[in-house]
Amino acid sequence: MNHTDWKRQLEEELQDNILSFWLEHTLDEVNGGFISHIDQAMNKDDQSDKGLVLTARILWTFAAASRKYPNNRKYLEMADRAYTYLQSKFVDPVYGGLFWTVNYQGNPMQDKKQVYGQAFVIYALAEYFLATGREELKDQASELFYLLEKHSYDSINQGYVEALARDWRQTDDLTLSDKDLNEKKSMNTHLHVLEAYTNLYRIWPSADLKEKLKELIEVTMNHIIDPDSFHFRLFFDEEWTIKSHHISYGHDIEGSWLLVEAAEVLGDSELLSQVQHIAVQMAEAVLVKGVDEDGGIWNEADESGITDSNKDWWPQAEAMIGFYNAFQLTGDSKFEEASLRSWNFIRNYIVDQIHGEWYWSVNQQGVPLTHDPKVSVWKCPYHNGRACLEMLHRLNSNHNHHS
Repeated sequence: MNHTDWKRQLEEELQDNILSFWLEHTLDEVNGGFISHIDQAMNKDDQSDKGLVLTARILWTFAAASRKYPNNRKYLEMADRAYTYLQSKFVDPVYGGLFWTVNYQGNPMQDKKQVYGQAFVIYALAEYFLATGREELKDQASELFYLLEKHSYDSINQGYVEALARDWRQTDDLTLSDKDLNEKKSMNTHLHVLEAYTNLYRIWPSADLKEKLKELIEVTMNHIIDPDSFHFRLFFDEEWTIKSHHISYGHDIEGSWLLVEAAEVLGDSELLSQVQHIAVQMAEAVLVKGVDEDGGIWNEADESGITDSNKDWWPQAEAMIGFYNAFQLTGDSKFEEASLRSWNFIRNYIVDQIHGEWYWSVNQQGVPLTHDPKVSVWKCPYHNGRACLEMLHRLNSNHNHHS
């Protein structure tokens, strides 16, 4: 497929299927913010708890969309709505930071400070600043940075602990979701702190942040990426002892391009060339072991092989970017092909032609799993919205890093 067709398809998918779905179906007109649970048959549960991640990801997605399409007022209005809801319902007026969940009326439910959630707010605020130039957003984002550094950063072993109590004290309740281990540190939280700090550095290149962003890239290379297999290790104790031997192909391929982006934004050329080398190896490892014949990537594996052969929506979105990034770094057409195959897999299997947006998952036969929700505290417009935006940017600039 030529780039013109690919770009046209991405543009249509982004505007006419993803963004339009969220604008049309998710506004909670009774209690404010967004309806946090819509099942596959489009039944809305307007009394389900509202999540920090969903709200922050809506803010990021629509701020990013309004930067790309400044003439579409609806995108900025949606971002404004998400920001207002975060400020009025999620921000902790006593201890700072933001609650993990509130109930449908906006009262705190899980009031712990999940570091992953704070990171998404930093990521979103930086994007919203890029869309609006409002100075207070930069202040709020840098304030959250200092809160994380003060309370979550491990000054002995480096890295960040998963979660803290509402008042930022140590807590035993660390888990992100029912799929996660209750361990002190995780790949996932570090990946999203990295992503957040990268976006924050674009708008606030302070010396403090520079030091932390560089250290986080190094921590990822030293502790989180397995030097033999180039997969991410997923869970750790405080001292980086490995607590799980599962492989998450989606995180591997997502991490490969986010690491390169972080090093590019940081502007340290020596670190960048190290990171680029590792990113290509990570993409290669996913390409060799994680991609099915239909072009989709499986969810998870361990040493013995595939452990979850379903294909969730978000790894497919990240694979399209991650493989294209590897192509830009190497000029090797197998990566461009893999990226395009990811896109075709998404179009053929993951896009919901009936109700719009994307299915949560399809099974090994490519059949959608209808018990998974269409919208939830985890099913957000960010992975797929970002994949379209990111690919449009890359196909337009067509800049390849390889010499």
